[in-house]
Amino acid sequence: MPTSIITTDDLRDFKMELLDDIKKLLTNQSKGKVKKYVKSSEVMDLLQVSPGTLQNLRINGTLPYTKVGGIIYYDTEEIQKVMDANRVQHNLNS
Repeated sequence: MPTSIITTDDLRDFKMELLDDIKKLLTNQSKGKVKKYVKSSEVMDLLQVSPGTLQNLRINGTLPYTKVGGIIYYDTEEIQKVMDANRVQHNLNS
């Protein structure tokens, strides 16, 4: 089996590539990239609601969803729109 010699230049190049990869990962994470679709359990965790409340939001049309193969998915952008549309802001300047 042939042997290969690793030089300090090889190690330096590897280090730079590794640092670049880590920077890319951190940049993507800091941009807040979120999944496009989430399952019911993730929505319940996100909104801190029970399964029954989530079902009511689906039934009364408040929260749009997609059902594929028995699994219900929610568009994260639609969840944000619902949250923005139902925002309550009190005027404290009395």
